[in-house]
Amino acid sequence: MAIEVGSKAPDFELKDNHGATVRLSDFRGEKAVVLLFYPFAFTGVCTGELCELRDQLPRFQNDDVQLLAVSNDSVPTLRVFGEQESLDYPLLSDFWPHGETSRAYGVFDEEKGCAVRGTFIIDKDGVVRWTVVNGLPDARDLNEYIKALDSL
Repeated sequence: MAIEVGSKAPDFELKDNHGATVRLSDFRGEKAVVLLFYPFAFTGVCTGELCELRDQLPRFQNDDVQLLAVSNDSVPTLRVFGEQESLDYPLLSDFWPHGETSRAYGVFDEEKGCAVRGTFIIDKDGVVRWTVVNGLPDARDLNEYIKALDSL
């Protein structure tokens, strides 16, 4: 079960698509975070969602908000995916220990071995303010994210 609105967001330390370490706590007191879990790079629905975010990036990554996208892919896979799709935001690898962060947020599908489509908007204090979890085949509506961010 996914963590609930009002909960303190679990901190994590993951490598991004360039090998840099990213911690959720690095943004505390500075920016709200849109934390987006997706199953795998190079798949149709995931690529469509991440490219839609790319096309509206100023709404999701600016002086007040940081977008972080997490999958269970390896860092090299995410590097190629990010370059191929011109994704200019951090793609974080929850590859090893496999799915540890996805599990902490309650969005890891043990049977499939990947995260489902979970999104968490976390305020500057590290508290989850909005969340949506969709099944593997179901794309998310970015307009819902925008409304949630506007309400912070």
